[in-house]
Amino acid sequence: MGKALISIDYTCDFVATDGKLTAGLAAQAISEQIAQVTQEAYAQGDYVFFTIDLHDETDTFHPESKLFPPHNLKGSKGRSLFGPLADFYESKRLDNRVLWIDKRHYSAFSGTDLDIRLRERRIDTVVLTGVLSDICVLHTAIDAYNLGYQIEVVSTAIASITEEAHHFAINHMKNVLGATIID
Repeated sequence: MGKALISIDYTCDFVATDGKLTAGLAAQAISEQIAQVTQEAYAQGDYVFFTIDLHDETDTFHPESKLFPPHNLKGSKGRSLFGPLADFYESKRLDNRVLWIDKRHYSAFSGTDLDIRLRERRIDTVVLTGVLSDICVLHTAIDAYNLGYQIEVVSTAIASITEEAHHFAINHMKNVLGATIID
């Protein structure tokens, strides 16, 4: 069995200073670390999945449209990967161990074929990185737990809008989901 790194929503809208739903400096501070962890996973032979929000500005029925400002809109710069992670993806995007999955919900598993793709590749452990710790990363971890995956979370490669929310998410993933927290 193997591992896959799941990079969640590390895009301009969630990270850049002018992003539509940004974690700002906290997310920018992990830029080098998230790229390094991703490169190391790839170098070890692990699969790398980029699971990225995709929203349509005209979809007023989507629950997030009532909770958050429009973000990661189809065709927008906001959906672009941020910082050195963008360079990694661009250099490896044609590699069959690097995959991009559009998602519409918080969890990378909800409404996507991520579970099928992981099982096809005999993955039993997921390594989570990205933003926001307390929303998309946490919901992905919950679904991974419910689907029977071992979970590792790189605490230095996730961030949220507030420190309180970030720490809550890490504690929840560790103490409730049994995730291994890697510093």
